[in-house]
Amino acid sequence: MRQTVPIFFAIDDNYAPFLSVALCSLIENASKENNYKIHIIHQELSEVNRRKIASLARENFEIEFCKMKDTIEDLQVNMGLREIYQTITIYFRLFLPDMFPEYDKGIYIDSDIIVPGDISELYNIDLEGNLIGAIADTSTCNIPPFRTYMEEAIGIKPAEKYINSGVLLMDFKKLREVEMGSNFLRLYNKYHFDTIAPDQDYINAMCHGKIKYLSDVWDAMPTEGKAVLENPKLIHYNLTDKPWQYDEVQYESYFWEYAKKSEYYQEILNYKAAYDQTKKDIDAKETNEMLEASIKIANSEKATFKKVYESGEKVRLLA
Repeated sequence: MRQTVPIFFAIDDNYAPFLSVALCSLIENASKENNYKIHIIHQELSEVNRRKIASLARENFEIEFCKMKDTIEDLQVNMGLREIYQTITIYFRLFLPDMFPEYDKGIYIDSDIIVPGDISELYNIDLEGNLIGAIADTSTCNIPPFRTYMEEAIGIKPAEKYINSGVLLMDFKKLREVEMGSNFLRLYNKYHFDTIAPDQDYINAMCHGKIKYLSDVWDAMPTEGKAVLENPKLIHYNLTDKPWQYDEVQYESYFWEYAKKSEYYQEILNYKAAYDQTKKDIDAKETNEMLEASIKIANSEKATFKKVYESGEKVRLLA
């Protein structure tokens, strides 16, 4: 019997073109020995974008669109989700195990990616009893303000253990057993932690000690000063390092190879042509604000994941 590999993305209309490119690469390079179920979670998605993305389906690739509001409301009322729905949507990946109880394991991926490798190889990695498999966020851990934030606010030392949540291999069964969704809500409602990367920070704080660290070939991120990997299996254009916005981005040739095969190719070219200096200045401003916020939160008197953990309250989901 062929195994089914469930893969989850979340997009809006603005990201539909880039998901299309990601899916072109994923479908082309995945083993034909498996079936794949692509779940595209969205708040609103136009009929045109749904049609274009749905057209990528193949005999062994099923594509399903899931409206986030409907899916979240299917969860048990006693989780308290409905009262904070507008905020909770940015944390949806913490609820994937509860949203899809039919699966014991699944892959979540951001949409700003290319998959030159066989995605089923990622799915078949043995998590060895850990809650998730992920890749250390080497693109940020050597930036002093971010490193200070990881160590002093999240409580992760060394900071190289802080993972990027854009690529997650998740043991849904174990995550349901340790009640990740409910424990997140407990912490969220009580503390409303200041965060730099909201869902990523909660995942790091809660899953720390139960993470299988995967090879960076599964989350190769453009990083200034870091050598390009020769054979990446998944490329993640994290933060502002996106070839549809900037020139000379590491791994950009992979993106354009598959962009040319996408129904959105001309639209993507137009988007890049319109990405002017004003937008680049906004990127730089937002990056600086993140750096400043990192130091501010790390030095704050307010509750942080680290302080709460050191007080003896349960933060980590040690199964």
